[in-house]
Amino acid sequence: MSEEKGHFEMDPMSGEPVEVDGVYKNEWGREEKLARGEVFPADPMLGSTEWELTQLDINTHETGETDPRDYPQKDATAHEAHLQHPKRHPAKPNKLE
Repeated sequence: MSEEKGHFEMDPMSGEPVEVDGVYKNEWGREEKLARGEVFPADPMLGSTEWELTQLDINTHETGETDPRDYPQKDATAHEAHLQHPKRHPAKPNKLE
C-alpha cells in the first residue's frame, strides 16, 4: 500500500453537499463558484465527476475598503482592556525596580 499523504482522501463527487464556500474545478477544468450547503452539479458531458477546491471564498474586501479590524488600535487603558476581555491586561511595570 502507498504511504503517501492523502492517499485515502477523495475529492467530493457530483451530488454530494458542498462543505466550504469557494471556487471548485471538475476533472475537465470547468470552474464553478459554489456556496456551503449547495450540491456539487453533474457535468453536462461527463456526468458524475470529482470536484477540487481551487480557491476559498474570502470576502473581507468586497466594499473596496480595508476591514477596520486590520487597522492598528490605540493603546487601551487597563479598564478598557478588561472590558474587552478579562485576561487582556497591559503590561504592568515591575515594582522591584
